[in-house]
Amino acid sequence: MTRLFALLAALLLTIPVAVAAHQQKITISTVSHNARTGMLEVVHRVPLHDAEHVLRARGVRAPDIIDDLESRRAFARYVAERFELATEKGAFELILLGTEIEGATLIVLQEAPSPGPAAELTVRSQILTDVWSRQENRVNLGSGTEVETLIFRAGDDFKPARLPG
Repeated sequence: MTRLFALLAALLLTIPVAVAAHQQKITISTVSHNARTGMLEVVHRVPLHDAEHVLRARGVRAPDIIDDLESRRAFARYVAERFELATEKGAFELILLGTEIEGATLIVLQEAPSPGPAAELTVRSQILTDVWSRQENRVNLGSGTEVETLIFRAGDDFKPARLPG
């Protein structure tokens, strides 16, 4: 009987750890200059479960990011509304290219004509912050060994950054 209680206690102790691990709300966006195409490429990585939760919060009855293309499109439009890039000349008009699923992650792809390497930008990422106040959005500018990371939380305004050159 003592062994049963000890086993039950050990199992109960692992539940808060699993729940806490799932509550970490992070999206990762990457912004990079593609020298070959002359385009600014933006890639957002969002957990599928979080994407579906946002759609439910926005009134979609039974969102299904994996099997329902309209759910995927709706979330991609949401991301496009909540992520902004600008230079001193004004805001970028990011073109929504589409989505992909990689494991348990939804990838949203955008692009715009690039201002070029070493360009000064301002960035704002409020993806999921309207649903979770503790949401953290990481925006990586550049690729390879030249990356600058900005971290956004609910209510954060634009932050300055430089595209690595």
